[in-house]
Amino acid sequence: MQKLMIKDIMVPLEKYAIIHEDRLLIEAIDALEKAQKEFEKSSYMHRAVLAYDDNKKIVGKLSQWDVIKCLEPKYESFGDIRSTSLSGLSPELIKSMMKNYSLWQADLDDICNRVARKKVKDVMCKPTEGEKIDADATMGEALHSFIIGHHQSLLVTKESEIVGILRLTDVFKLLCERVKKCRI
Repeated sequence: MQKLMIKDIMVPLEKYAIIHEDRLLIEAIDALEKAQKEFEKSSYMHRAVLAYDDNKKIVGKLSQWDVIKCLEPKYESFGDIRSTSLSGLSPELIKSMMKNYSLWQADLDDICNRVARKKVKDVMCKPTEGEKIDADATMGEALHSFIIGHHQSLLVTKESEIVGILRLTDVFKLLCERVKKCRI
């Protein structure tokens, strides 16, 4: 049996939501909605928009999580909180953070109006090496990266260029199909 390679199940950039990093956040949201409608053959929707620079290189990813996080600017003072969920913070500490930092106190409509004018590059996350995987990597390598990094997607590279995205939802669907075939 031939090994399943990442390039066989990734979503190529041409089929994914992409936008220039200097565009407005509201335009990124529009691009995401458009991509979801165009990618109807999948039962899973896009959860991120990839951002490119003037050289047409992918330089960042704007996820649903990034959009929600940018609605409360006080999170910026916390530094990189992407791995906070892995650090074992107690529910009490999390609640005290909301109170002590006065998080989510402004009117949501006011927040949304202000944030819609932000640029994609101000909100997106620049991918780390741990969020990338080679197109010729195996499914085992991808699964390991998903588990260790708690990622929802991985950026797929070929010769150091980002060529697609591997979504956890697609991998999960494939694994479920394979497991169901194992029934006796």
